[in-house]
Amino acid sequence: MLVHFNETVANLSKPLDISLPLSANANNPIAWYIDAPVIEPVKMGDWVGKVSEGSSTNFNNIFFNPHGHGTHTECLGHITKAFYSINEALKQFFFVAELISIQPEAQGEDLVITKTQVETALNSKTPEAIVIRTLPNDVVKQSKNYSNSNPPYLEEAAATYIRECGIKHLLIDLPSVDKEKDDGKLLSHKAFWNVKDVNNLNDDARHDATITELIFVPDTIVDGTYLLNLQIASFVNDASPSKPVLYKLER
Repeated sequence: MLVHFNETVANLSKPLDISLPLSANANNPIAWYIDAPVIEPVKMGDWVGKVSEGSSTNFNNIFFNPHGHGTHTECLGHITKAFYSINEALKQFFFVAELISIQPEAQGEDLVITKTQVETALNSKTPEAIVIRTLPNDVVKQSKNYSNSNPPYLEEAAATYIRECGIKHLLIDLPSVDKEKDDGKLLSHKAFWNVKDVNNLNDDARHDATITELIFVPDTIVDGTYLLNLQIASFVNDASPSKPVLYKLER
């Protein structure tokens, strides 16, 4: 199926999935010091919700954390005292996105994505969404335990620049846009959402902006402009597991 979009065409029959699946095994990525997700059949007395054990259906419970167990999309409710739901924040699902690849710079013991790097990679483009692939792009990202590993992160100035460009949706292949252990400062989250006080939210905070973390962009997908389909589950929560999909744009 071909969709015409601003003098370009997106072939919806050729999706480029950049999400990580959630599975109850050692291949599932983990962050934030939690255990692996659990997917198991419901048990009620002698009854087990599993066809191979006599049930008519497979009937599983799933125990997971959206922030720590795979690709997820979050709204500013992730860092505010007041409750805000991703299901209310994300109302549109197709966006023009720019995929950029950046090798974070060493700053002391940290690896940091800087404003200069983002500005250079965007090259004056101001898309609705930005997808950041970090280099090197090792496939270990698909199953890595990030806890206590001090992963790369986005410097506050870079997050501010992305916001000032008018970019509403930020996607990245890291567990967080912020430093793993930053004493709760969350500078890049706050800069991107324009949150000045988490206890008393300012009027110009960006309720319709989202951050998607723990994606994976294979090397076969080249940097450039794409149509992004950003889908979430309808969770009434600050974050939801999500499935971002890119479509190549052709003139």
